[in-house]
Amino acid sequence: MILSVVVITHNEEANVGRTLASVQPLVADGKGEIIVVDSGSTDRTVEIAKSFGAKVFIEEWKGYAAQKNSAIDKATGDWILSLDADEELEPDLAAELSIHQAISTANPADRSRDWCLTMEQASAGSRNLDKIKGPPTGYWIPRKNHVLGRWIQYGGFWPDPKLRLFRRGAGSFEDRAVHEDVRLDGPSGKLRGALLHHSYPTLADYIDHMNRYSSLGAEMAFAKGRPGFSLFNIVARPVATFIYNYFFRLGFLDGREGLLLHLYHAAYVSWKYAKAWEFARKNEPT
Repeated sequence: MILSVVVITHNEEANVGRTLASVQPLVADGKGEIIVVDSGSTDRTVEIAKSFGAKVFIEEWKGYAAQKNSAIDKATGDWILSLDADEELEPDLAAELSIHQAISTANPADRSRDWCLTMEQASAGSRNLDKIKGPPTGYWIPRKNHVLGRWIQYGGFWPDPKLRLFRRGAGSFEDRAVHEDVRLDGPSGKLRGALLHHSYPTLADYIDHMNRYSSLGAEMAFAKGRPGFSLFNIVARPVATFIYNYFFRLGFLDGREGLLLHLYHAAYVSWKYAKAWEFARKNEPT
């Protein structure tokens, strides 16, 4: 079983080395490959990626989904693991993948089956997924989001499952401006190990990110209609979002980091709808 790890990058020198180091045991000695599609980094991102043996392609930015699908198209492995440049595999996940990669390599006849059963399923040996719905063509992986250096465990941020591992040809990212997800052709399974997401090490990172994402979200809202100025969306919805995530989903248990995260996430919701109104006003027919 050959694994292709695909990553898109732009000025990620602070992150990409950590990401690629975490997958090295899975691709070393001909077991896999690393595909990096970079959109014109001006720092050491490309140099660092090449130092890990990555195949690097420089392409103009086409949007998150299109850029990720371009990386997928360049992969040659049996399975594809799609990672963001600020993610890494926690040791348990790397071990889980490595064990089943070794099982598949030792038993080539089983490559068409479910090579990636969780360790619990593999040891039990009694669960035959083929009899239920056929072998999975993709796997959901839980993700641990770290904000200001803290793992956020409440407020809806855990387990935050992401479908990132799938057979080549069975998955691609849906064409959305933001919050793109993988569309999978076939059944899916779940892994136990987690991705570590080093999303926002500073408040400036978070605010910059939410500013960009709110603009993309506004474009999506505009594409669905011509949003007007709504006090509900700009004021009431953000307040309700904060109350729901911080109190009802126990976000307050994540301490000061949780407070800041949910407070500024509520601001992001307000920005998105305000920008959608602004975008609609600018595009009104004259």
